[in-house]
Amino acid sequence: MASNEKGYLGLTPPISVAASSAREREITTSLMEELRAQNTFETEEEARRREIVLGRVAALVQRFVREVSLTKGLSETAATAAGGKIFTFGSYRLGVHGPGSDIDTLCVVPKHVSREDFFTIFEPMVRAMDGATEVSGVPDAFVPLIGAKISGISLDLLVAPIGMSAIPEDLSLTDNNVLKNLDESVVRSVNGTRLTDELLRLVPNVQAFRDALRCIKLWAQRKAIYSNKSGYLGGVAWAMLVARVCQLYPNAVAGALVARFFTIMSKWQWPQPVLLKQIEDGPLQVRVWNPKLYPSDRAHRMPIITPNYPSMCATHNVSASTLAIMTEAIQQGDATVKNVVAGTSPWSALFTKHDFFHKFRNYLVVSALTRDAQAQIKWAGTVESRMRHLVMKLEFVDNLRLAHPFVKGFDRVVRCASEEEANSVLQGAAAGTDGPVGEGDAAADDAAAPHKVYSTAFFVGLAVKPKEAPDAPPRRLDVSFAISEFVKIVKGESFDPARMGIAMRHIRGTALPEYVFDPGEREARVAAKTTGKRSKKSLGGEADTPNKKPRLSVGASATSTPIRS
Repeated sequence: MASNEKGYLGLTPPISVAASSAREREITTSLMEELRAQNTFETEEEARRREIVLGRVAALVQRFVREVSLTKGLSETAATAAGGKIFTFGSYRLGVHGPGSDIDTLCVVPKHVSREDFFTIFEPMVRAMDGATEVSGVPDAFVPLIGAKISGISLDLLVAPIGMSAIPEDLSLTDNNVLKNLDESVVRSVNGTRLTDELLRLVPNVQAFRDALRCIKLWAQRKAIYSNKSGYLGGVAWAMLVARVCQLYPNAVAGALVARFFTIMSKWQWPQPVLLKQIEDGPLQVRVWNPKLYPSDRAHRMPIITPNYPSMCATHNVSASTLAIMTEAIQQGDATVKNVVAGTSPWSALFTKHDFFHKFRNYLVVSALTRDAQAQIKWAGTVESRMRHLVMKLEFVDNLRLAHPFVKGFDRVVRCASEEEANSVLQGAAAGTDGPVGEGDAAADDAAAPHKVYSTAFFVGLAVKPKEAPDAPPRRLDVSFAISEFVKIVKGESFDPARMGIAMRHIRGTALPEYVFDPGEREARVAAKTTGKRSKKSLGGEADTPNKKPRLSVGASATSTPIRS
């Protein structure tokens, strides 16, 4: 905790410095009991396994730096002294990670080690580690990284070549001068660690912050609005919102902080930015968030600004649709927590599952396809990272009120009877259905089946604007141009049609595949509907009325054939 010269944290004085009431302490106790019941805390065994894996990665980074140093002409002594160090950030560093969470890990290396070395030399070294699976580099991402799972622990590995010939063991990243002469991509990587440490310094009570953040994180995950890549808020952005509420109520316990979080954020006037401290100027020639100077900063719909220099917007991916979706979820959360405080609802009511796959009449399915399991990880990651572009293009479609992206893809394997059928599926035939022969979970892949296509399906719900009058003529929902533009963005220069495919298709809500539902979920929903218990229409959904039947045009090749929806 680091108070400013006025004696408080944040840009403005606290709203209240009063201690929490007995009722607030009571709901905090019940909140922590519910979080434990919801399995949000990892076991001691998993915590030890994480430490062991991080130790192995730290040693591998030093070996990687040494090998690269030798290939670039350094002596044995200099190569060994070149060092290399890892820093964690994100939820693990904040202390709010749960079972199975990724560890965001920054690999700091000397200036003579390049990003290309990281992907051409270090990535194969990671792949060769005992217990390493799902290793996939994404060098073209906004923040380039290598994803991997080692001994069951998932990691996102980033690289930061900084302006030093050797990395000392006691290196700290808090000094702004460490950013000198770094390109923007490396600055973003280094700032992951700097941001996490700064967040912990800017909250008045770290434990209350962590407990409240665990609650908000679980809520956002259950409501399927926890994904920076999909245009929602990622872990860092949710953490900054919670941190701001902590600054405004420095002596509040976690239950009170959660209640005030929903009250404040449900009324926040976006695009008014959320700031944890004054934006700093600095001596470096790096860009700092400034909507007065940069038009792209001015276009941010939900700006949440990182407190560490250089300040950036952590929410540049948010679109009009995802902002509306999150706003509605926060308002619903506010109503639920008010009931919790009043004693009329339990905390478990806040953590009920989303209704995405029950909410819309029409969905777009985007399938990333390859013939190789390892290539599929990379290709699916590329498609996922571009999905927000599809959403933003769909927002310009006439008669479409909102495009609602789901936060994750579904991995499947399509088993075919022949190579000809497999190549046909690769080009989009029957993608996302039961396939020419059969389809199954990628985790249960049959190695003996030679004719396979690996598929990852991403879903976007389409909320159609209501008809202006009941007797208005049928509307056309032509998404073909948006889709064709999206496909161009995704394919880029690295697309190989012989090994990769992308398929786009429209599907009715009643025809959604079983794999998107939990066991028994669909049947329970149908039963509730038939007994009149179906939930009311929300902002993103569509009422169950017979007159809402637009014509939908869809096709990866920008076809204009209407599909009756």
